[in-house]
Amino acid sequence: MASARSRPHAHDLSPWQHGHQFDAGNRSGEARTRWVLALTLVTMLAEIGAGWWTGSMALLADGWHMGTHALALAVAALAYWLARRHAHDARFAFGTWKIEVLGSFASAVVLAVVALGIAAESVLRLWRSEPIAVEAALAVAVIGLAVNLVSAWLLHGAEHGGHEHPHDGHDHDHDHDHGHHDLNLRAAYVHVLTDALTSVLAIGALAGAWWLGWWWLDPMVGVLGAVVIAVWAVGLMRDSSAVLLDREMDHPLARRIREDLESDGDAKVADLHLWRVGRDQFAAIACLVADAPLAPSAYRERLQRHRQLAHVSLEVNRCPRSPDEIRGSGAG
Repeated sequence: MASARSRPHAHDLSPWQHGHQFDAGNRSGEARTRWVLALTLVTMLAEIGAGWWTGSMALLADGWHMGTHALALAVAALAYWLARRHAHDARFAFGTWKIEVLGSFASAVVLAVVALGIAAESVLRLWRSEPIAVEAALAVAVIGLAVNLVSAWLLHGAEHGGHEHPHDGHDHDHDHDHGHHDLNLRAAYVHVLTDALTSVLAIGALAGAWWLGWWWLDPMVGVLGAVVIAVWAVGLMRDSSAVLLDREMDHPLARRIREDLESDGDAKVADLHLWRVGRDQFAAIACLVADAPLAPSAYRERLQRHRQLAHVSLEVNRCPRSPDEIRGSGAG
């Protein structure tokens, strides 16, 4: 007779099993990013050609800056596609959303390189002034600004395109930082905004050169634009790298999880790990120690109000008795 130990497991495991596609994606953001990419490519070619013909550093900077943004927008679109394509791939333990965050970080790096390039070329132009065909450069810069504004309009409002919050009376922890909703879309939006900024600065510089004869204003504007772009790049790099490195323990949700798990006054959280697996979804691992430990399901119920928790793993341990307690029980 086969022993009970050798019998195959007959229990249904499905209640404890689930998929790991925690984020539904942002199909609206993906579609609009592709539209903005097409607009950016067309305008980039026009501005680079016009900047070379007119000799305007501000216009060339705007054109090449737009070119690098086209690359970054292509990375954003690719990240959306890859995350969606591999969403059900079990090899990604906690889903594919961070592919989009990786795209955001890559875009931030591109922004930083653009800032350095514009600053270097603008400084060189301060020492060797070159003639500028102001009227033609102004016309193209205005067209570039119009395209940037249209692109910003397309991306604006797509933040929650594939992402909805349920409203059922539960605590949704809405005091979290909304900058993480869609970092990939935010990266695309920042690239469009920097394009608009360089277009505005180029128009101002060319107008100053045309009406006031301040030819030095053109490269000076290039330096100013580079500084602003660098600041935006650092901010985007900081936010995306924090998600990639799972720096989430300073999030208010970590404190609330600890408070709820310890609400009975007996259980203590010995170890807690919290990390983001979607725009507003988190996974958590907690180790509990209690004198009278309950079943893991009892502690899991205490976390039901936190709808942001898409995946929770709990380890429950009985608190070991101290040597004095052991000796006391033996003496009795």
